[in-house]
Amino acid sequence: MKKTVRIMAVAFVLFGWLCNSAFAAKTEIKELNFGIISTESTANLKKGFEPFLHELEEKLGMKVNAFFAPDYAGVIEAMRFKKVDFAWFGNKSAMEAVDRAGGEVFAQTTGDDGSLGYNSLIIVHKDSPYNNIEEIITAGKDLKFGNGDPNSTSGYLIPSYYIWAKHNIDPKKYFKLARNANHESNAIAVATKQVDFATNNTENMDRFAISNPELAKEVKAIWISPEIPKDPLVWRKDLPREIKTKIQAAILSFGRVGDNAEKELEILHNVSSGWGPFLTSDNRQLLPIRELEIAKSIKKIEGNDKINKADKEIKLAQLTDKQKSLVQFIQLTDFWNSPKEQ
Repeated sequence: MKKTVRIMAVAFVLFGWLCNSAFAAKTEIKELNFGIISTESTANLKKGFEPFLHELEEKLGMKVNAFFAPDYAGVIEAMRFKKVDFAWFGNKSAMEAVDRAGGEVFAQTTGDDGSLGYNSLIIVHKDSPYNNIEEIITAGKDLKFGNGDPNSTSGYLIPSYYIWAKHNIDPKKYFKLARNANHESNAIAVATKQVDFATNNTENMDRFAISNPELAKEVKAIWISPEIPKDPLVWRKDLPREIKTKIQAAILSFGRVGDNAEKELEILHNVSSGWGPFLTSDNRQLLPIRELEIAKSIKKIEGNDKINKADKEIKLAQLTDKQKSLVQFIQLTDFWNSPKEQ
């Protein structure tokens, strides 16, 4: 009797596995969802991305839906729960998607001028009495700050490390007001004097000058960061191999080959701040951003007087070892100096 029960149990498991396999074989991906981070209003993003996704549909031979969210985290979580199949991210949000949402970098955007990088900015109103970061810090308690989305590279991570961490400043506690918003909202807030200064980047300010030319005239930059690598495209690494192959072929050929290449270049020109043809990439693109995150954490712990000396030494030693290993790996891979496939 026991032997019969065991045989029946095994048969039941095998039957279930075969049924699931048959169902999976018949289940074909007919649509893809493309995530778009909220650098500006959804209405403005749609203008550039809808023609791009429509052309991508033609190249892929399947429907591609746009997925918008009110913040970067919404797109990351959508990828985590398989509501987004591939997406446009900034480097910081791409890192979160890779670490938390099963993402994988597969391509990198370029500028329509051929550029491979851009810069973070601190902007103020053109009539502002503040002309550098030192003056901003001196007047800190009286100022309203438009910070970026916490998952933004240029709007949050870069200024967090290069400015606030190095001055041992927590913006939420240091300034009269510190609020988070997308790049477009921060530019508008500065231009209309709702905040005294804000983060932004060179790409978005170029786009802002086109979409809001009069407001753009009211803004000036008082700080510019080192160059940041252009944004990556990320897909779910658990997508079927044949789907990945189709996506990558469509993306890398966009604006490069075929009878529609010229039309596709014009479409790319109107996406985001103006894209050019894509380059191949992988998760190594995120290594410098990971190094910055560690460096920011080190600065934060060094300036924290609430941590006792022994605990601080342990945490700093762990982070420093991690940083050294990462730097060595970056030097070994030499990703940024190696030629990219086009």
